[in-house]
Amino acid sequence: MTGTGTERPTAQATARPSTPAAPPARPGSAPATDRQGGWVLPMCVLIVGTFMSVLDASIVNVAIPTMQIELGATAESIAWVVTGYSLALGVVVPLSGWLGLRMGQTTLYIVCLAGFALASALCGLAWNLGSIVGFRILQAVPGGILPVVTLTMVYQLVPRERIGAAMGLYGLGVIVAPAIGPTLGGWLVDQVDWRLIFFINVPIGVLGAVAALAVFPRVRPTNWPRLDIGGFVTSAYGLFALLLAFSKGEDWGWTGYRVLILLVSGLLSLALFVVIELEVDHPLIDLRVLRTWPYTLSLILLAIAMTALFTGLYFIPQYLQLVQHETALESGLTLLPAALVMVVLMPLAGRIYDAIGPRWPVVAGLLVIAYGSYLLAGMTTATPRGDIELWMAIRNCGIGLAMMPMMTAGVSALRAELTPSGSAMNNIVQRVVGAVSVAIFGALNVAAQAQLTSDWSGLLHSGADALPQVAAERAHGAAGLLPMYEQLEAAAATVTYDNGFFVSAILAVIGAALALMLRSGKPAPAGGQGPVEV
Repeated sequence: MTGTGTERPTAQATARPSTPAAPPARPGSAPATDRQGGWVLPMCVLIVGTFMSVLDASIVNVAIPTMQIELGATAESIAWVVTGYSLALGVVVPLSGWLGLRMGQTTLYIVCLAGFALASALCGLAWNLGSIVGFRILQAVPGGILPVVTLTMVYQLVPRERIGAAMGLYGLGVIVAPAIGPTLGGWLVDQVDWRLIFFINVPIGVLGAVAALAVFPRVRPTNWPRLDIGGFVTSAYGLFALLLAFSKGEDWGWTGYRVLILLVSGLLSLALFVVIELEVDHPLIDLRVLRTWPYTLSLILLAIAMTALFTGLYFIPQYLQLVQHETALESGLTLLPAALVMVVLMPLAGRIYDAIGPRWPVVAGLLVIAYGSYLLAGMTTATPRGDIELWMAIRNCGIGLAMMPMMTAGVSALRAELTPSGSAMNNIVQRVVGAVSVAIFGALNVAAQAQLTSDWSGLLHSGADALPQVAAERAHGAAGLLPMYEQLEAAAATVTYDNGFFVSAILAVIGAALALMLRSGKPAPAGGQGPVEV
């Protein structure tokens, strides 16, 4: 029997009520009266967990150089603080839906929030490299589950006709957190201590767990589906292998046997995962979500938008620190206006979705992303900081306008019992695309920069006397040519960043064309049945 998910509807995930007028309370969700008027407070509590877990994934990057010095680690070994966290996320995220059904979404959220706070405290107390890597892996377990269970609970607590506004608030945690991470992390590291980036999670996590106990419905599950062990093993290894390959490809060599073995075995494992999920009665992730075209389209658009987001977060700090020699705090402050743009636009985009549907906000947002990326593709080594702030703000206007409508359109198109699988798939795509896009663009940048530097540096040796300024510097020996070589290297790096933004612009234009297939108009009322056909 093909995976039907017949045991999936539980006390936490059953069909939506068929009529909007005074429907019976859906098990596992708030009562109808609460859903109509009291969903804002639970949403604010949900944002705490999502924001904290997603922020921590980006804020740590800024502290890596300082942690390397204090812990006496090499550059390659300290990278496992980030790599280990990412690999653990790949393993645990597919389990999120099953854990929600077994424990109940509310219980799972509270346990994960408290667990994340505890693991964060341990990270802050780390005494050497091994302890910080181990505690970061432990921290990734609740950190990977929190965004998934939060998205699932949004669709259980919020009436369908207000889902856009709710997802706009949800976006403050998912998208704004990584945007402000460099600024907050830079300030904490430069002005206080790197350990505070972990300790700050403890009071937030404890208060969030207490608030969740007070405002969330506590309903016990009535069904306990068995764990799809085959699906778990194949998905865990497949995601682990791919994330490891893309994380270490630049260090190990993309054509090295270790990377090639990881890539091939990871892809084969994920292919086997698909076969297993289509055959078992109770799949770990119900792949029927991919049969709903609006949802599948939303995943494609989400991948494009996440690529744009992470290339900006990856390229701009490097450009500011390596080319323009700004500090970590200064580069973070340069990105702050763009982050504030998304703080404003995320809730607004949700209201626009409720009013006109996802098509036109997503199309407009992706076109704005393309325009902002095109502007950034014109950077030079001397581009003023104000121009970078403006161009990133324009780009983030598009991300803030498009991201939540595209995610909302996809998950809203699913039946209620498929929401946990859809939420898990959304988070898998975000994690994998974030890691893969940074790895691919990073590898291409390194190769292109090396080639450009080699080609251009030839001017300093062969036939260079034709350039008077070079000949004058050569008279002073290597010390005279060093500043010129540094300028050449900075120019080569800037060209590679420009190429990355140009590729992002092209992808965004393609995404805008695909987004024309999204539905337009207000969402179906609470009693609507099934996805809206295009």
